[in-house]
Amino acid sequence: MPSKPQSPHAIAIEALETDAGQRVDRWLAAAIPDLSRARIQALIRDGAVEIDGAGGTIGGGAEPVKPGARYIVTIPEAIDSGVAAEVIALDVVYEDDDVIVIDKPAGLVVHPAAGHASGTLVNALIAHCGDTLSGVGGVRRPGIVHRLDKDTSGLLVVAKNDAAHAHLSEQFKNHGRDGRLHRAYLALAWGAPVRPSGVINAPLTRSATNRTKIAVARGETGREAITHYEIQESFAAEDGTKGLASLMRLQLETGRTHQIRVHLAHIGHPILGDRVYGAGFKTRVARLAEPARSIADGLARQALHAAELGFEHPKSGKSLMFVSALPADMTSLLRALKGGGKTTDRTQPKRSSKR
Repeated sequence: MPSKPQSPHAIAIEALETDAGQRVDRWLAAAIPDLSRARIQALIRDGAVEIDGAGGTIGGGAEPVKPGARYIVTIPEAIDSGVAAEVIALDVVYEDDDVIVIDKPAGLVVHPAAGHASGTLVNALIAHCGDTLSGVGGVRRPGIVHRLDKDTSGLLVVAKNDAAHAHLSEQFKNHGRDGRLHRAYLALAWGAPVRPSGVINAPLTRSATNRTKIAVARGETGREAITHYEIQESFAAEDGTKGLASLMRLQLETGRTHQIRVHLAHIGHPILGDRVYGAGFKTRVARLAEPARSIADGLARQALHAAELGFEHPKSGKSLMFVSALPADMTSLLRALKGGGKTTDRTQPKRSSKR
């Protein structure tokens, strides 16, 4: 087990006979839970891990542990990320020393990028979390493990330290197939699939004609992408025609860029307000009854909301589950659609807030 630090940033660990032969990077990562294995490997490459009294640093992460040796891991201060802290109001759903869960509003970019150097969620988190960000990969920054499009609202979890980032990243990499991660969205879409529930299995890739867009891949190319859908309720047109629009619940089995938006457009039911993947359906707005027509016409973003998020806490191992109500713009549109004509209600039983 780690002893008390020799200095504010040094940890000493003595190897036992039972530790002999293990990879030193794996052994150190298990012994120092606040550091991920990738971080340990980076420290080894930087010459920050040595054997006390041996007169030098260890050669590499694959080197076997030497029983009886005392390993010294020197952890440098986390460097500044270079991203400015900005005081931006955040809807914090949950926070502890390891993670923070945010209910992101539509219009907020998650990470600084070209055209969005400031005013992002990362800028806001650096200001909000302050010294509780102990550093991810040696940089004092929040650990973004998944993203929501700028104009998609809803729940998003962020890691506050290196170990939490590695643990959450592993869960998202497995796409919840091991039962730890759960993600579900609500969307208002044009039309209604014939089947009340189903699976969209269509691999995705970058569009060959527009590199800013995602498209369904042809042949065997592309990355696996699977979305499960359920129709919650369908809405009629002003003239009474059924199925002009629907409220859909979508659960991700994989998490690709723009996955839900592209998948729904692919099956002919793009999201209301989606100017990228649903532009050809804009004329359908005229078929809605007022006030739904005016609200849909003025919708400033795609009507997509990350409503459910569950994950295994990276330190305690406890399963956490969070549910977010529809934001005001989608709520107003939904109410107007309900009042615009007869609806077919296929709402599923309300989900519990605990897993």
